[in-house]
Amino acid sequence: MDQITARRRVALFALFFLPGLGISSWVTRTPDIRDLLGASTAEMGLVLFGLSAGSMIGILGSGALVTRFGTRPVVTAGILTTVLSIPVVGLGAAMSLSSLVAAGLLLFGLGMGSGEVAMNIEGADVERLIERPVLPTMHGFFSLGTVAGATLGMILTAVAFPVTWHLLAVGLISAPVALIAAGRLPAGLGRSRSERAAASGEPVWRDSRLLLIGVVVLAMALAEGAANDWLPLIMVDGHGFDPALGSAVYVVFAAAMTVGRFTGGRFLDRYGRATVLGASAIIGAVGVALVVFVDSQIVAGPAVVLWGLGAALGFPVALSAAGDSGENPTARVSLVATVGYVAFLVGPPALGFLGDHFGLRAAMIAVLGLLAVAAVVASALNRARVPVAPGG
Repeated sequence: MDQITARRRVALFALFFLPGLGISSWVTRTPDIRDLLGASTAEMGLVLFGLSAGSMIGILGSGALVTRFGTRPVVTAGILTTVLSIPVVGLGAAMSLSSLVAAGLLLFGLGMGSGEVAMNIEGADVERLIERPVLPTMHGFFSLGTVAGATLGMILTAVAFPVTWHLLAVGLISAPVALIAAGRLPAGLGRSRSERAAASGEPVWRDSRLLLIGVVVLAMALAEGAANDWLPLIMVDGHGFDPALGSAVYVVFAAAMTVGRFTGGRFLDRYGRATVLGASAIIGAVGVALVVFVDSQIVAGPAVVLWGLGAALGFPVALSAAGDSGENPTARVSLVATVGYVAFLVGPPALGFLGDHFGLRAAMIAVLGLLAVAAVVASALNRARVPVAPGG
């Protein structure tokens, strides 16, 4: 690997880490922010809508922006919007302005949604250059960021450190790192490739192989997003953990995700993408099934580790497979990444509606069913001749 590509890879590690740090910093201080706003549960729901709305706008617009401008401007604008929105949330809380907090969350979702799709296109391109799996490690840095942010947030909450100063510090420290890292990305990626392919090929969404990959990433991203949004409450309401232990179980899940992503490369090298995707879906399904069907705290804790390990590799490995599945890899990665982020962000709220009627544990049966489908579809990827290893 040449020095320029090595610097680019390190830059992407940092760019994946920062959104994980930011979102977990916000999540861990949510109770304090609610108290500063004096908001009811319904009012907090409206505040959180800003995050969902911004995310959807960013995700759905990212592909077109990359086609027009290339990945570097989209990543730069996205990551700066993400990290600078965190102080806006803190200021809104200090001023007891729910509208300002909602605006900050909308900006966070907008930046993260658009920037992460473009960052995955960058990561897939680095994989093609070095002919080794690297997207799992990049997503591992996102998970590492969530662990670091959650741990810091729990400590600062315990010592009653003001939430406003906490979020201001996270944003102001992250901003120069984001600028330096984004500046190490090459110009032109995405724009030139997309224009050439658009002139000569049919739309990538008509490729049945790519649709199979999309089904897998849909299930795996939902499994990850469901745990991020609902796991503490599942442990508290569904298994009788106290709130502190429920939060600790989420940290265990995030740690399992991180370990899975940092160690996944050796399994990809040995067994190939399709086998790893199928095994991941099965492992994740076993973990979810134990959480849903076994009414035991002793079983639920370890089951979360299986859930995290199973969900760890699905999203990044599916993106790698998408990039190698045919012509116009930029459009292919963009399409699959969009499907994944929509599932990650929109799916969990839908599970909340099921949880209102049937309970959160029962709602996770939907996740279990999709993971079972993903395991079957992963076995079909070999028959569809989707490359199962980088450069394959």
